[in-house]
Amino acid sequence: MPYFDAASAAPLHPVARQALLAALDDGWADPSRLYREGRKARMLLDAAREAAAEAVGCRPDELTFTPSGTRAVHTGVAGALAGRRRVGRHLIVSAVEHSSVLHSAEVFEAEGGQVTRVPVARTGAVDVGSYEAVLRPDTALACLQSANHEVGTVQPVAAVAEACRAAGVPLLVDAAQSLGWERVAGDWSLLTGSAHKWGGPSGVGLLVVRKGVRFAVQGASDERESGRAPGFENLPAVVAAAASLRAVRAEAEREAERLRELTARIRARVPELVPDVEVVGDAERRLPGIVTFSCLYVDGETLLHELDREGFSVSSGSSCTSSTLTPSHVLKAMGVLSEGNVRVSLPAGAAEGDVERFLEVLPGVVAGVREKLGAPTPSAAVQEDVLVVDALGKRCPIPVIELAKVIGTVPVGGTVRVLSDDEAARLDIPAWCEMRGQEYVGEEKADKGTAYLVRRIN
Repeated sequence: MPYFDAASAAPLHPVARQALLAALDDGWADPSRLYREGRKARMLLDAAREAAAEAVGCRPDELTFTPSGTRAVHTGVAGALAGRRRVGRHLIVSAVEHSSVLHSAEVFEAEGGQVTRVPVARTGAVDVGSYEAVLRPDTALACLQSANHEVGTVQPVAAVAEACRAAGVPLLVDAAQSLGWERVAGDWSLLTGSAHKWGGPSGVGLLVVRKGVRFAVQGASDERESGRAPGFENLPAVVAAAASLRAVRAEAEREAERLRELTARIRARVPELVPDVEVVGDAERRLPGIVTFSCLYVDGETLLHELDREGFSVSSGSSCTSSTLTPSHVLKAMGVLSEGNVRVSLPAGAAEGDVERFLEVLPGVVAGVREKLGAPTPSAAVQEDVLVVDALGKRCPIPVIELAKVIGTVPVGGTVRVLSDDEAARLDIPAWCEMRGQEYVGEEKADKGTAYLVRRIN
């Protein structure tokens, strides 16, 4: 069964498995003890730290192993903000950061701090000038991911880091998605990563704090990992994480070229095979293995289930697969279609034949889901003369489907008023207008829900 969700968790690398099993035998003792077993464990821990530091491009004493990538982010953000509290209480993040960064920002905001969320372009990338413009004398910390986890867009980290350095502001980089491919360029100050993203075991993260960065550990701590990750180290997992990072880096250049060709094939062929599809994310500045697209008139949850029935494990940022029924914050910030969203993230070693079979299966799966939902087809003639669409109580993608059914009955220049209480409609109706060449007029309050106004212009 092809596994196409490596951006969530990559399959365990063979080197990680070998190192994990070996370390279970030799690395079980307390590395802080002076007897033989403890010294052997300490040697393994030191070797793992040196290997990981070499891969990251930092000093071994700047790198801390944490229980997860999320914990690394929370510790890094909180420690940097506390260390620079006298400078000010202003934090900068991009609008498409991973939820771990955004949750840290929410906590800081709830405690009285100020947070600026930098918008992104439709590709998902921040503008360096926009980022630089929000730097202030009281900015304590800035955060920017190296590459986006949902659409694969690579961020201009080096340029943003230069702007931050000129302003005297440390930059924390969430490098979880990109660290398995290459070092993060630029003069950044803090960096985080997560082993299960590059084929290491879950439950291991890393936090790098450059020398000279003001940092104050928050909460209870002990003598382990510079006080930044208290508790007994999961040494076998740490050893496996470092070994797998070194291994994937050795294969990265060749594998990146191969996966980039496969995802380029998906980006080009999906719009040819499936009508009414929007491929999102930057076409050039992107990670090798990620491609994301959204399908009009499709229930995202049903689409993922049907692809799973066909043997494909994929992910989605669609509001239709969320327990809160709200769109992905990444897709929302980009202003792109969220309904029927599919993220294909190929693991190392993904077979070309599996990609071809995915492209063969996808059109039929999408057509089947659309048929069940009663979506309009390119040849369908809509006879119903309706100017107001009452989609109250109906969830994604029904409001957009109902809009598409009636737009052809409205004279050019006429307006359709869509009533909806689904949060996803706020994103998906403007995105539909963008795709179909119609004018999105705006929204207004209604007795129930919200009214979305669309003017037919073609």
